[in-house]
Amino acid sequence: MIRVCFHGAESTGKSTLAQQLAADFDCPLVAEYGRTYAETVSTEFTMDALLTIARAQDRSMRAATADKPRLALLDTDPLMTAAWSQMLFNHIPDELLQYDKAELYLLFSPDVPWVFDGTRFFGLEEARMEFAQVAEDLLRQTGVTYRTISGDWAAREAQAREAITAALG
Repeated sequence: MIRVCFHGAESTGKSTLAQQLAADFDCPLVAEYGRTYAETVSTEFTMDALLTIARAQDRSMRAATADKPRLALLDTDPLMTAAWSQMLFNHIPDELLQYDKAELYLLFSPDVPWVFDGTRFFGLEEARMEFAQVAEDLLRQTGVTYRTISGDWAAREAQAREAITAALG
């Protein structure tokens, strides 16, 4: 089983592309629970809220992969929640780093326009770049395999499709 996690700063096309590619590859997609939480509970994130989000994300990932599909796409994982924790509280609880990691991470560069949707926080250029760096630093620190996805929407799709196809062998 190959789990591919879409990772990176907000408003970089992760969710849209994850949905499209999950349909194209006919595989499970684990939606971003943090978005659901923000839309249904609150955007006033506390550390307890972030831990709740990570736990729910992990449960969803485990449920979606229980039957061991060949491929599963993750529209985030607790490692991204760790990036949020660093950005909001300048601290990452150990719990956020102890969850299972995906076999491949696609790190989306913040080189497309940021769009406010009611749940996004880091739209100012400096904050967006800091968030992107925190997200990348976490990939490096945890030693996971990742590939950077950048460019316009067509380039992002092509790069992501190629990376997933290569991961599948």
